Amino acid sequence: MQTNRTSACRWLLAGVTPFALFAAGTAANAQTAPQDDAQAAADESQADIVVVGTAGGGTRRQDAAFAVTSLGAEAIARAAPNSTADLLRTIPGVSAESSGGQNGANIFVRGYPSGGDAQFVTFQLGGVPFFPPPTLSFLENSQLIRLDETVERVEAVRGGTGSLFSNGQPGLTVNVQQREGGDMLKGFAKLSYTDYDEVRGDAWISGPISQDTTFMVGGYYAQGNGIRDPRFRAEKGGQVTANIRHDFDGRGSVLIYGRYLNDHGQWLLPIPVVQDGSKISQFANFDHGTGALASRDTRITTNNAGRTVDLADGRGAKIGNLGLSFDYELVDNLRLRERASYLWGTANTVGLVPTDAPMSAADMAVALGGAGSTVGSLTFASDGAAAPGETQVMRAGIWDVRKRIDAFVNDLALEFSAGGNKLTGGFYLANYTTRDTWALGNDVLLTAEPNARRLNLTLGDGRVATRDGFTSGDSFLVSGRYEGRDIAFYAVDELQITDKLRVDGGLRWQRHEVTGDVATSGAAFDRDGSAATLYDRTVQLGRANRIDYGGSRWSWTVGGNYDFTNQVGVFARYSRGNSFPQFDNLREGLTLISKVDTYEGGLKVSTPLVNLYATLFHNKFDGLATTQIINGVPNESVGGAKATGVELEGVIRPFAGFSIAAAGTYLDGTYRGFFSGNGTIDNTGNRVQRQPKWMWRVTPSYELEVGNFRPSIFATLQYTGDRFSDPENAQLLPNYYQLDAGVSVEVNQRLKLAVTGNNLTDELGLTEGNPRIIGSQGSGTILARPILGRSFRFSAAYSF
Repeated sequence: MQTNRTSACRWLLAGVTPFALFAAGTAANAQTAPQDDAQAAADESQADIVVVGTAGGGTRRQDAAFAVTSLGAEAIARAAPNSTADLLRTIPGVSAESSGGQNGANIFVRGYPSGGDAQFVTFQLGGVPFFPPPTLSFLENSQLIRLDETVERVEAVRGGTGSLFSNGQPGLTVNVQQREGGDMLKGFAKLSYTDYDEVRGDAWISGPISQDTTFMVGGYYAQGNGIRDPRFRAEKGGQVTANIRHDFDGRGSVLIYGRYLNDHGQWLLPIPVVQDGSKISQFANFDHGTGALASRDTRITTNNAGRTVDLADGRGAKIGNLGLSFDYELVDNLRLRERASYLWGTANTVGLVPTDAPMSAADMAVALGGAGSTVGSLTFASDGAAAPGETQVMRAGIWDVRKRIDAFVNDLALEFSAGGNKLTGGFYLANYTTRDTWALGNDVLLTAEPNARRLNLTLGDGRVATRDGFTSGDSFLVSGRYEGRDIAFYAVDELQITDKLRVDGGLRWQRHEVTGDVATSGAAFDRDGSAATLYDRTVQLGRANRIDYGGSRWSWTVGGNYDFTNQVGVFARYSRGNSFPQFDNLREGLTLISKVDTYEGGLKVSTPLVNLYATLFHNKFDGLATTQIINGVPNESVGGAKATGVELEGVIRPFAGFSIAAAGTYLDGTYRGFFSGNGTIDNTGNRVQRQPKWMWRVTPSYELEVGNFRPSIFATLQYTGDRFSDPENAQLLPNYYQLDAGVSVEVNQRLKLAVTGNNLTDELGLTEGNPRIIGSQGSGTILARPILGRSFRFSAAYSF
């Protein structure tokens, strides 16, 4: 790993140094061009420019021949996201579940079949993928980046040209664009506090270093116990971002940036709820919006293998990131673009993972000891006191997953423009590694209540079922070292045929290689060999196997955009994209390359009164291969799907200060030739899991001036339709509504006070059933993951 990191650092420094020296040399001779009115107008319209889904130069959203969403700082603030993934709820065609906390999101796109995480979502910073594999088990891209006040805007392209650029993501590519400095010194500071006792501070400062060189530095720090309070400090950390930009007298620019993230939070998992058909209710006193199974008693444990695990480590990342973006016109009509990034650090996951729904102690005795087993004694593990006979109990595993990752990404492109033709050719290189150590299983016996306590159980025949609460040892182990490498060449031609008609087409060839050594669970055994002790059944690590994979594929797209006027246009596009097998699939011997064909067309309207973007799409998906942890063991799911849908988003401004923004999706996505349960269950015709037919959100807002004050109010009502948690369509997730709202007041041009509320009606909406079983959970008490409960955030911000 150290060798890979050193090598990648050398590559990055080799790339940065010539551009940095060039910037320094040019700065000595550059003259500042006066900013005329046209330039000022261009700056004001910058929010309408999107970079994602393009060869790097950017385009107006109204001119884009693909489905793209752009969210500025104000739109992000009004969305009031609880996490990075939570912001994606605002994007049509995307179903984002952020009920897992700051990390551990599940994100689904346009009917693409996926079992969880974010298999078809890539996050970029400044047009460069943060970590090229979009998802590994226990690691998805949104875990590696936080939204804070240093973010200027977020862009997201669905399908379209995404399969040509960056890492060739055919699903959703999200680009986070950071703030940069200007010709004036500016600063911002904000302090916020929640009703669940989280304190957070955000700040940034930016300005000129010289006539052509600017800087920005900022970040945040936060700490708290979280909405689902485990009674210990579960949320803690921050992020720092800095950049320097130099402009080359109108011919180009270079941006060099660095980012450090050290943040972790509780990994939120299913809790007990009661289901009666489509009716969901709370289980006993386990509050559906704030209840947490974790507690001080479960926080630090030492399992049967002697490993001590602290649940306060939670799920998060401790990573550094260095990068640059260089854009320069070498000669007239010929531009060079270079973007590079190096990331390194850790992304660990520690959590309390429920194994079964609450039951009586007598039923648990049978589950652990076999038919006819009875309860001899039931005591609290912490002090030995007897537990009440009517105590409801359940099991949960203490899972410990450690990942050390690094990645070097380089994207070099040349753009030639002549008349109405723009031709771009590029080379993409990514080298990335991960070192995985997993210990799953390690079930503990708990009281079925919020902030549960560990229990010890002795059976009526004298057999000991637990040790310090543990009912078992490891059920699945992984020790692996992987290295991946992607090389791609791409070419895109954009041709302006008439003033109104523009067509484009492009090709990408990509080679994907993975090598590594991985050992997983070997034979099960009884640690002490005694039938009198049941708690030490475990598995041991097997022999390491070699992974050596290589595959290549072509992707392509063709599209056209026709503008009836500069405010009304239409587009149409066909694209073929591919998704290569990553480390986890290859560990299980799954080498299928996913193939996605997408047909889409849309209408775009941009006027002072209304903005409207409507897209009709159809996907054909073949070659999905994924694994799901069932009873602590990976189970394979393989096959395809098809989906047809409509995406709508827009805003209407009927009078000054008032607007109504809305977004909605209709999706008809079904499996075809899709088998789960290691090929034993045919799900053809079932609806694609976790993605509803209907989703929509409406956000009215009103801003006015009252003397020296400028109050603003907004609200968002979101609807999420019926879904199924599993591909077998046996675990129903009923529809629900969520209401968020906020109010802010600009006291003057410097001070702004605000309060936002999430889930104001404290809705019990489920985002996940029990993903660790196949089939129905039945009726009554089940395991499921609800959305977070009602919460409020108060903030005061000062800018200069």
